Amino acid sequence: MRKLSILLAIALLFSLLTGCCQRDGGGNVQETVRFLNFKPESASVYEEIAREYEKETGKKLIVETAAANTYESTLTAKMATREAPAIFQINGPRGYANWKAYCKDLSQSRIRDIVTEDSLLLRTDEGVFGIPYVVEGYGIIYNDEIMRKFFALPDKKTDISSADEINSFDKLKEVVEEMTQRKKDLGIEGVFASTSLKPGEDWRWQTHLMNIPVHYEFEKNDIDLATDEVSDFNFEYAENYKKIFDLYLNNSVTEPKMLGAKIVGDSMAEFALGKCAMVQNGNWGYSQIKEVGGNKVNAEDVKMMPIYMGIDDEDMGLCIGTEGYLAVNKKMDEATQKAAEDFLYWLFSSETGKRYVTEGLGFITPFNTFSEEETPDDPLAKEVVSWMNKEGVDTVPWDFTIFPSQIFKNNFGSNLLQYAQGTKKWATVKDETVKDWKSESGR
Repeated sequence: MRKLSILLAIALLFSLLTGCCQRDGGGNVQETVRFLNFKPESASVYEEIAREYEKETGKKLIVETAAANTYESTLTAKMATREAPAIFQINGPRGYANWKAYCKDLSQSRIRDIVTEDSLLLRTDEGVFGIPYVVEGYGIIYNDEIMRKFFALPDKKTDISSADEINSFDKLKEVVEEMTQRKKDLGIEGVFASTSLKPGEDWRWQTHLMNIPVHYEFEKNDIDLATDEVSDFNFEYAENYKKIFDLYLNNSVTEPKMLGAKIVGDSMAEFALGKCAMVQNGNWGYSQIKEVGGNKVNAEDVKMMPIYMGIDDEDMGLCIGTEGYLAVNKKMDEATQKAAEDFLYWLFSSETGKRYVTEGLGFITPFNTFSEEETPDDPLAKEVVSWMNKEGVDTVPWDFTIFPSQIFKNNFGSNLLQYAQGTKKWATVKDETVKDWKSESGR
């Protein structure tokens, strides 16, 4: 009896420690995958997904959701227990550096095979360690009705005849400057919406616009974004940044010296009310456009083009990326790792999974299993999907996830405001930006 008691105790302990498997009502082994969800607003949808997944496949999915702004601490606590997630999220290259010991190489996985753009993957020379699951894109949003009105002017000087022909900074500048000269004929106050530079409202410039020269400098110098090599940033494309920034400032609804009081909402309202033809922002901006009272922009006229600044214009696409990547825990046994990969593939390839992703989660996804009809139903989301699938152009990834700190971004935004107001030279802005990057990187 004593031996039997010991054996039963060992069996019970073993079943507790190997929480990856359960048995269903028929006695069949049931794989269990734990998923630590990053988005609290999506918790109820993931719970529905878990029920549907088990119904379709017989496999168990346990979704736990971290409270807002607690994901890293929750993940750290969970990884130290037997309830560690098999699927978790990492936040770009810096997140991968923190969780490298837990991230499985997904180079040979089915989920990696259906990603549309290799540039969107979180990878190193050693493999693929993060799969983007939702993407967003930003660029220059334009009102095609105003653009068509300009191109229809009988005495315009430019030979360019549609917005689709704009594929370089030089062409953009040519069109924008003539539109400024003809703004009365077009019924606009400026070509571009206000360049919002109020502190806290300057993220479109100190983060999103800055992403482009950072990306191209690191790509040119073959910098591994998951290493300390990113500490060496010299703002090699500072003049290219200046060219597009000056174009915004000099052809705007608002005088440069007044931009310190402008917010993003002002810019989007100016665009929605037809006061301007263009505004730099992302697909998330459509909700702001359509909610403005008196909105004059037709949904079918809301388009987007890349932010050309004369670096690699001919091959340039939109800035498309994510700050969140899904990773599989390589500390799990092989069966659980496979079960985790199977769930991810099911979610983004099966009809049931895709329906939840599009209608429930509202994601624009980077997977070739989704048709254009299986995307959120707004014009800018469709623009992002169209550019992702366009041949002959390269998506610019979101490398701003490796910016050294918020302090760096705030300082850069402050310098941009002083430059716009005429109180700081561009050469000084460049020098201080390089110094701030290195000091905030601990160099």
